[in-house]
Amino acid sequence: MIDKPILSLSESLTPERRTAFYERHKPIAVAMIVIVFLLPFVGVFVYGLLGAAASVMVSAFGYYLTPYLMQRLGFRASP
Repeated sequence: MIDKPILSLSESLTPERRTAFYERHKPIAVAMIVIVFLLPFVGVFVYGLLGAAASVMVSAFGYYLTPYLMQRLGFRASP
């Protein structure tokens, strides 16, 4: 059996790959929406303005890197 090659980080960051991943994995997409919108509020509550800025960056990195990391863990990112 021939395995498909794992995409590089730069290939997995394309909008097409990210869209395909989130369309195929709806529960992960919903979790990322919740994280992206709620994490900045948690950052403000816990650490103030600096925490809000840090949590916005963390949630943005998470949104872009989740398809790549899940692919490395065995989830398919494209049909």
